[in-house]
Amino acid sequence: MDVSVIIVNYNTFQLTCQCIESIVDKSRGFSYEIILIDNASTEVDAREFKKRFPEIILILSNQNVGFAKGNNLGIQEAKGKYILLLNSDTVLKNNAILLCKTHLDKHANTAVVSARLEYADGTVQHNCQRFPSIGYKLFELFRLQKLVSRKRRGMILFGSFFDHNVPAFPDWVWGTFFMFRKESLMTLPEHKLADDFFMYGEDMQWCLEFRRRGYAIAFEPAGKVIHYMGQSGGTAKIWMEQNADIFMKKYYHPLSRWIIRNLDRLLIP
Repeated sequence: MDVSVIIVNYNTFQLTCQCIESIVDKSRGFSYEIILIDNASTEVDAREFKKRFPEIILILSNQNVGFAKGNNLGIQEAKGKYILLLNSDTVLKNNAILLCKTHLDKHANTAVVSARLEYADGTVQHNCQRFPSIGYKLFELFRLQKLVSRKRRGMILFGSFFDHNVPAFPDWVWGTFFMFRKESLMTLPEHKLADDFFMYGEDMQWCLEFRRRGYAIAFEPAGKVIHYMGQSGGTAKIWMEQNADIFMKKYYHPLSRWIIRNLDRLLIP
């Protein structure tokens, strides 16, 4: 098995069906399995997925364990050399899985690769990011990006400064489309993806843990995916703020946290 595609569903039946259909429609040139974890959905009986897609592996959780733990449930059953974590609110526009698999085949030092994410109208989503940093905050605060070319500033700051049209190696990428080698889990604590967070922020933590072990994080724009962002989550802002604070406390010195927090306040318009 080349790729195990893992999808976590929570009350997104129609979106998840569209996601699975796009995988079947667009994926060629490699073997794959689809593992669907249902986080105790109440919208539709999750066994309906199996009736509609008999070939999938369906895992029924008796409680909503969140995004990270849900994916770890799927990873335990995965047989693929590569794991792809794919949000339920996505639709593949092309053979993005093969394109990202090919990137990993060619780059042994890359731990994770993501594709280009777009809204339904084709507008790009900024899924390539930098870790919080005093240096990058100062760079923005003093508007030093104006002293370098548009292309160069994108590669320095990423986020909204990056056009997401060329291959790149950011600090971290969103977990929306998150492909990695299954064997690389053996380098992580407890040989699994960290599941400290119920939802949001886990992708930054995963990338940091891989980068600490000397691996690169990659972005492959040739792979294109529609992401109906915001339709598979709940109180996103609260979780994001809470988890960002936990992340900073876990990985940053108290003085660094204080400086970054105050620089953020200066950067808010």
